[in-house]
Amino acid sequence: MPETDLNSFDDLESGYVTVDSNWCITSFNRKACDILGIDGKDILGRHCREIFYNDKRFSAICSQLEPLTRKKGSNSVQLNLGSPTTGKKSAISLRVITLPGQNGMMVGAIISFADLSEPLAASRLALNSIAEGVFTVDHTRRITSFNSAAEKITGWSETDVIGKPCKSIFHSSICHSTCAIAESILKKTAIADRMAYILSKEGHSIPVKVSAAPLVDLSDRIVGWVETFRDITDTLQHEMILDAVADGVFTVDPEGRITSFNAAAERITGWKGSEVLGKICSVVFFSSPSVTSCALGVSMREKRTIVDYETFIIGKDGFSIPVSISAAPFLDHRNEVLGGVETFRDNTFRLQNELILDSVADGVFTVDRNWTITSFNLAAELITGWSRENAVGRNCSEVFQSSICGRNCAIAESLYTGKAVSNRSITIKTRIGLSRSVSISAAPLVDHEGNVVGGVETFRDLSVEISLRQQLSRRYTFEQIISKSPAMQRLFEIMPDIARSESNVLILGESGTGKELIASALYHASNRKDGPFITVNCGALPDTLLESELFGYKAGAFTDAKKDKVGRFAAAEGGTLFLDEIGDIPQSLQVKLLRVLQQKTYEPLGSNTPVKADVRIIAATNRDLPQLVREGQFRDDLYYRLNVVNIFLPPLRERIEDIPLLVEHFVKKFSAEKGKDIVGVSDQTIARLMRYSYHGNIRELENIIEYAFILCPGGYIQESHLPEHIGTRTSMDTPEPFGLKAGMTMEDIERQAIYQSLERNQWKRMLTCRELQISKDTLRRKIEHYGLHNPSEPQEGEK
Repeated sequence: MPETDLNSFDDLESGYVTVDSNWCITSFNRKACDILGIDGKDILGRHCREIFYNDKRFSAICSQLEPLTRKKGSNSVQLNLGSPTTGKKSAISLRVITLPGQNGMMVGAIISFADLSEPLAASRLALNSIAEGVFTVDHTRRITSFNSAAEKITGWSETDVIGKPCKSIFHSSICHSTCAIAESILKKTAIADRMAYILSKEGHSIPVKVSAAPLVDLSDRIVGWVETFRDITDTLQHEMILDAVADGVFTVDPEGRITSFNAAAERITGWKGSEVLGKICSVVFFSSPSVTSCALGVSMREKRTIVDYETFIIGKDGFSIPVSISAAPFLDHRNEVLGGVETFRDNTFRLQNELILDSVADGVFTVDRNWTITSFNLAAELITGWSRENAVGRNCSEVFQSSICGRNCAIAESLYTGKAVSNRSITIKTRIGLSRSVSISAAPLVDHEGNVVGGVETFRDLSVEISLRQQLSRRYTFEQIISKSPAMQRLFEIMPDIARSESNVLILGESGTGKELIASALYHASNRKDGPFITVNCGALPDTLLESELFGYKAGAFTDAKKDKVGRFAAAEGGTLFLDEIGDIPQSLQVKLLRVLQQKTYEPLGSNTPVKADVRIIAATNRDLPQLVREGQFRDDLYYRLNVVNIFLPPLRERIEDIPLLVEHFVKKFSAEKGKDIVGVSDQTIARLMRYSYHGNIRELENIIEYAFILCPGGYIQESHLPEHIGTRTSMDTPEPFGLKAGMTMEDIERQAIYQSLERNQWKRMLTCRELQISKDTLRRKIEHYGLHNPSEPQEGEK
């Protein structure tokens, strides 16, 4: 075979040699020398078996040469010697083409071969520069290559994993049922972006995104598979962070199409992320195709951040959801909009709480530790005249201008002590400067660790309550006398008639029952109210002075009587003379007093000239006058002259229903006198006061309230402010149950007990239930059964 010039093949990537019929090399190109690693002069003329046999890469071809010699015609053999995926330098692709002569026998051949390790080396350099992990496997799924990124992600080195099954290295969550390589083998196609978890060399779980594809050689035959994986730890952490956020978060592209949707957004709206991705956000949340109509659209259009914009969105179920929205655009380095992000918070519970607070009749507001108002309910607006918008953010003293602002501030006290302050009566100013009486309670607001973070205060407008109390007081009042007991109410009914008459009046009752008040009330309601009202305490003056005090005397009537003196009868001329403690008047004076009552005349001491007396007599005593008459200590004719109209005042222990009214009266009296912001007494204190027997009657009750005023700092008088002996009785001074009489049935006793308990507790049914230890339903049935009603409430048909 003539020599073939292969200089024109020197630029080819493959090596070429030609041989004669004896397989001796007749020509070659430069690439053949490079691949074989032999100088050109050592190749020419040599048997190819000598060249190939000593090279492990080509030794396998030697057995193929002899069979080709015996075949007629042109024959071709192609071999891949070594694996191109193992990374070794034994990867050779070789092809032999025989050239036949005229008789069909071989006269020569062309042998071409390529070093597959050279492109593989270039590929490895490229793979090692990739940030994603890449590895290849053969048909048995044993690893044949492992790039640098794969080493970095997993912690395994290439030498550790080559030749090992991939599942023994990665222990992936998809190694069995959904293995990407297995699916790629089955479908003979690429698999992209499959989520999986693999284990690192240290055993740590690594989230990855996996892609797999068949690996083909130069002849387009599948020789293995390649898999790429990237560590998505940071991405997954970001997604987990977003899903852990309580607020809904979603992002959109420049057209407003949703690109991400976190777990909170799913929970709040009811939409799944898969249902909304790719949709216009305004269509999802507002049923509007215009993205510019929402806060995020405005934010993207105007390229600015929007914070805490309150609106309503529509959930998947079609119901409106109150939310607070914040939105911001995504901008590139050229300030062009790439998209936007929106966060939204479900305000349903906050709105419900606000509605609840706004339905409360009491004013409620909260402050932080600097006493800056942070919330303000509807009742607070109505009471103060301040709107919520104007009040929030201001110092509470600026809004309320309270009478206790400063050192005595209730909410400040609760903040500093950490304890609640209740029922303190104060005065505040409305926004237009009007004073208003309110009862306040304050308590600290604490966090989960018990740290005080602010305070809450409730306040009740007392103006309506005061007005109602005044109306009730007028109903149970005659002049300055307060009572709602049946006996006193009957007395109030006849007192106007008694006052208008000129008859003598005898007032009987224990000490402290208000006899002088009755006398004063009769005087002020009488036709003599423009005349004088003179009081004489007959028990306070000695016998020798009482006569001259009553009737007066003339000069020289007795030693030291140097000039005339007008007596009390003369001083009361045209008016009323009140003879208090008439039972203590001496018998010697009783005769002269009887003459005045009979003849309406008297003689001053030391005078024989009668003086006409135009005086109405009202007498009072705490003594039993009929008994004194029987004992001969009081003239019976004087008794009958005085006892024209008899008024008996029952002791306080027999009209305990008057105690709450009297207490309220004394609270008002001492509040005005002592300048203290005390609004009343607690229910427990009233109950305790009503258990006391009051030997000193109303005067003793007044003293008790005055004592409580000394100890009470403000608000409501509590049990601790009362004298220690109040409400405790001994067996000796415990009176018989009020109203019980011999022969009463059990029903009568039960009815009386329930009525008295209701009166003691001011007809507050829950307090009555606690005292009687019965249920509210039982109390209601008993009230209906016995026909009991609150006397302070008008009955049906009563105007």
